[in-house]
Amino acid sequence: MTAEARPNDGGTPAEGLSETEAARRRAERGPLGRPATSRSYASIVRANVFTVFNLILLVFGVLMLSVGDWRDALFLGVLVSNASIGIVQETRAKHALERLAAVVETKADVVRDGAVRTAEIDDLVVGDLVQVAPGDQVVADGRLVGSASLALDEAVLTGESEAITRAVGDDVLSGSFVVEGSGRYIVRALGPESYAERVAVVARAFRHPRSPLERSLNRLLLLLVAAMVPLGAVLGIAIWLRDPSLEYAVTTAAAATTTLVPEGLILLTSLTYAVATLRMARRGALAQQLNAIESLAAAEVICLDKTGTLTERALRVVELVPAAGVTSTALENALGRFAASMASPNATLTAIASAYPREPARASGQVPFASRRRWSALELDGVGYLLGAPERFAVGELAERARLETNAGRRVLAFATSQMLPEERDELSAETRVLGLVVLAERLRPEAQSTVAFLRAEGVRLKVLSGDAPATVAAIAADAGLPRTVPFDASSLPEDAQALRELVLETDVFGRVSPDGKRRIVESLRDAGVYVAMVGDGVNDVPALKAARLGIGLGSGVAMAKSVADLVLVRDDFSAVPALVAEGRQILRNLQRVTKLFVTRAVLAAFLILAYAATQSAYPFLPRHLTLASAIAVGIPAFFLALAPSSGRWEIRGFLGRLTRFAVPAGIATGAGVVTGFLVAERALGLSLVEARTVATTVLVAAGLYVIVVLEATGRRRAAGVAALCAALGAAYLLVLAVPAGREFFALAAPSPAIATASLAGTVVAIASMAAAGLLPGRDPGTRQGAQ
Repeated sequence: MTAEARPNDGGTPAEGLSETEAARRRAERGPLGRPATSRSYASIVRANVFTVFNLILLVFGVLMLSVGDWRDALFLGVLVSNASIGIVQETRAKHALERLAAVVETKADVVRDGAVRTAEIDDLVVGDLVQVAPGDQVVADGRLVGSASLALDEAVLTGESEAITRAVGDDVLSGSFVVEGSGRYIVRALGPESYAERVAVVARAFRHPRSPLERSLNRLLLLLVAAMVPLGAVLGIAIWLRDPSLEYAVTTAAAATTTLVPEGLILLTSLTYAVATLRMARRGALAQQLNAIESLAAAEVICLDKTGTLTERALRVVELVPAAGVTSTALENALGRFAASMASPNATLTAIASAYPREPARASGQVPFASRRRWSALELDGVGYLLGAPERFAVGELAERARLETNAGRRVLAFATSQMLPEERDELSAETRVLGLVVLAERLRPEAQSTVAFLRAEGVRLKVLSGDAPATVAAIAADAGLPRTVPFDASSLPEDAQALRELVLETDVFGRVSPDGKRRIVESLRDAGVYVAMVGDGVNDVPALKAARLGIGLGSGVAMAKSVADLVLVRDDFSAVPALVAEGRQILRNLQRVTKLFVTRAVLAAFLILAYAATQSAYPFLPRHLTLASAIAVGIPAFFLALAPSSGRWEIRGFLGRLTRFAVPAGIATGAGVVTGFLVAERALGLSLVEARTVATTVLVAAGLYVIVVLEATGRRRAAGVAALCAALGAAYLLVLAVPAGREFFALAAPSPAIATASLAGTVVAIASMAAAGLLPGRDPGTRQGAQ
């Protein structure tokens, strides 16, 4: 029998595969399919280009360029800008995530021809012999052929933070990490065939959850598109009755119809999100979706695992409980020396050494920890010391305290001494004397309590979903500041959808949650109408991240979790969330206000179409007039106001109702003023069509600036700033009228007393009508308590 084929541990080659055999198997298999770390370029382009808004603008833009004046197709610039901003921002996020994935690329120690070498994951093949040591990641599914007290952290797969001991013959799964000991395993599946990849197969589908504002805007768009059908018919008949030229028909149709589409609102939203994304990046948050910060601000429930968010992965000592006759100082000294002197400290000993630092001593004997024994031992200066599970010791009067702490979710160990170092056997000597108990818990992140307090104060409900024991999860949740509550063992979630919905709405702490259980809990909340966010970093979190309205990944998490997340906390800093929520709510509050400007213009467009059909006059605007007026009285001020500091109420639900209560009277009043000024100029004063359209444009600008004052003048300082902004914008419009090149480009007439008179008449009608409808500065009827 050759060395390569010589069996070991049940027929496993001790020397591993030869390089020749590995190369042959690799050639037969082909390259591994790598998991996506971010969205594809194609999906980014599709999401930002192929929208209904863009289609409507594109159709009329092409028509204008074909048969009209190119200056009346300026609105195409909004289409290009909107798509470009979204594509550039999401491409930047894609590159950042790919760089992050490259930094944390995992390698493996593989045995080939009897020698150990480091290999890329793509280099491995089925049948390879891989060895692991503490801190290593299991990179493929396999079966153990060697184990020296091997303990694995499988939290990213199961959510269970307790290390699991594995012995020869046991299966190991990719994605787990070695906590203690060492081992060797034969690769049975890797890449797309591995368990981790199969669990995360849902990550392959494109995911673009809509934020509350986006969903409201989509419904608004559907309403406007529906309104376009009858309004388009009315407009078409009115144009046909006038027997116009093709250029006149296309120009009038474009001016009347594109105004119904709030195309600038989508551009403004994208710009605002882009600016917010840059601010988020400075706080260590990477947005993969432009709407991520608004979605975070709108979150009503945030589901999270305790490990990595509320707690660090390290343990902390909560308390030492000395036995009778033992002083606290003596217990601390002995325990500190024990932890400092152990050759291979685990997480528990590291926590003890951190709490009670002492100088290490040379041990004359040592028994490492093993799950079979559930204790470890060390001989120092001729005295044996032991640390292990309290049920392995005669703890006497400390038994009740150990039981209470265990039921409270703490990890409890007994520390004892013996005249002789125990041998590696199951039973301890009766001469062993217990010195006290060590009570440990997972270490809360420094910012966990303040973060939880902020979110609860903001009305955000937190739900902890963990694979750990329910009592442990409840203890950590209480330490972090969540109300003490009875945890639920999610290993027995109700199958009935209604029963599950009632459970998840009432319960905030879940233990023993499987990956599918997390998904079911999140989906049940979502289906109940709750806007739910999910924080996760492991493969076990991927299904829930996909199901949530907003997925939040951690920078140290697995690549697949980051690839499906809408927001990635690159530095794992959960304390960044409060600032992001505050900024997101400011953006949401501002965008809800400025949206009213754009919808007011859409209502105006509908009014003008009906007025155009009812009269024999020409349409009062060319497309370029509306582009100019919209930029001055809607687009430019909206951009500044969307990014300005703000405070006050904000609401997710009922937004369309509040929007309607403002936009309908404001749009009708503005339309009445425009028609009045146009008819006065054309019929009463006998002005030319260019002059009458100049009057209509002037009235539209003046009425639009008044609407801004109504919406934004909510306090003395803010009112002064808004007044100054409107004055500057009004001056910019007058400058266009004063400069011949500006008048020629926008087809406007030079100011005259007649134009001023007609403009004043129309403006008075518009503002008076709005005032009669209750639209006064600081008294927006679209809200219950004035300005938001």
